[in-house]
Amino acid sequence: MEDALDNDSGKMGFGLMRFSKHPIVCVIDSKYAGKTVAEAVGLPYAIPVVATVDDAVNLNAEIIVLGIAPSGGRFPAAWDEPIIYALKNGLSLINGLHDDLNARFGQYLTTNSIWDVRKPQHSYPIATAKAAELKNIRILMVGTDMAAGKMTAGLELYAALLNAGIDVGFVPTGQIGITLMGNGIPLDAIKVDQAAGAVEQAVLEFSDKQVVIIEGQGSLAHPGSTATLPLLRGAQPTHLILCHKAAHSHLRYPVSHVAIPPLDEFIKLNEAMASVCGSLQSAKTIGIALNTIGLSAIEAEIKIEEVASLTNLPTTDVVRVSTEKLVKAVLDVLNEKQ
Repeated sequence: MEDALDNDSGKMGFGLMRFSKHPIVCVIDSKYAGKTVAEAVGLPYAIPVVATVDDAVNLNAEIIVLGIAPSGGRFPAAWDEPIIYALKNGLSLINGLHDDLNARFGQYLTTNSIWDVRKPQHSYPIATAKAAELKNIRILMVGTDMAAGKMTAGLELYAALLNAGIDVGFVPTGQIGITLMGNGIPLDAIKVDQAAGAVEQAVLEFSDKQVVIIEGQGSLAHPGSTATLPLLRGAQPTHLILCHKAAHSHLRYPVSHVAIPPLDEFIKLNEAMASVCGSLQSAKTIGIALNTIGLSAIEAEIKIEEVASLTNLPTTDVVRVSTEKLVKAVLDVLNEKQ
């Protein structure tokens, strides 16, 4: 996570710290070496931060993960030397970036391996709205922006529903979710004509589940995003949960000149895009997952109340508060079906 522990580009690392079932030996970021993650950036993890790959090797690390999700998903050229050193010292590599690192560094492998997470299948079927024929509940996480908390909210809801005894599946569509779950589709690496078919195929694999949560990507509001449409078309969601970074009125840099639409109007837009004037599966928004990072506890509480009043929907921060309201919303939908 060099140069990424204290900013949004470290999203991959943050996701693993929060959700990984495997022990994390250390985080590499020389800026904070000698501290824990908690001491460095205030996140609740006592994971030591070290300066170099050699420090990680000395702590008996077995796998090195590229803990970044930069704009464009490109591998930093400055990381060549440390990654070569890691591979030569027997560490396996998990790469969530777009670059094919087996091709770039494969000559340094012995018994270790490189997992290029974003490597799609050779081809996928073209979507035909088959998912609409399923009898289960399909919940797509949609967002007002990139990095709005769609994956986090989806995984937190997934875990809470499992704990509630619900037969639930989770469809990962990005590098972090795939790494955590061991399956899924790298949506932003799939040809646009096949993207909806890839989503459809992944959702159909969970046809036996009561509830399927589909990890969201991008946003209809973002001028550089094409991800929401294939998710809507492929998943044929029955319900939506809107994710929003509560402190933001505009999209993240480099499109910070674009205002985020009013949430009640944006909800209508996503629902309209899902149903296509009634010709496809209608999708009702059942809750709002706010990411209140950057707000004080009081400010977060006020914002949650404001959004709930504006949208007339259950609203919460799944990390700062709880998933309880969203779980209840899903259970209410299940009860209505019975």
